[in-house]
Amino acid sequence: MDLRKLKTLVDLVSESNISELEITEAEGKVRIVKAGPAPAPVAYSPLAMPAAAPAAVVDAAARGSAAAAEASPEPAAPAGHTVTSPMVGTFYRASSPGAKPIVDVGSVVTATDPVCIIEAMKIMNEIEAGHGGTITKVLVENGQPVEFGQPLFVIE
Repeated sequence: MDLRKLKTLVDLVSESNISELEITEAEGKVRIVKAGPAPAPVAYSPLAMPAAAPAAVVDAAARGSAAAAEASPEPAAPAGHTVTSPMVGTFYRASSPGAKPIVDVGSVVTATDPVCIIEAMKIMNEIEAGHGGTITKVLVENGQPVEFGQPLFVIE
């Protein structure tokens, strides 16, 4: 069996709900079995810090956390309805490369209108607005990976 074909089959099993795959061809037989679930992570309690830490380490840690707090203030929640990603995948604003975006800022949509496409496992999924109104913000760039629950658009 061709090595590329075997790699494709392994990827198919690992990315799907299939737990076992067996294929018989003229040149041989291949059986791929997905490993069982990983063992649950073990939580360890942190070790107690020594009573006296050097002053330089404490000062550096204090400066680092203060700088991090200043650098990333908590963003305000956008007004209106937020359309979130229902899955992990790649965000596309248009139905094909070079095509006009499905919606832009200022577009009026109904609850059932598609607003974008998310590609997951080579399947293009149209995402509906879920709420009627006007698109006021596009929160994700075209071609960017998105996570489950990540905000995509704001509709007012």
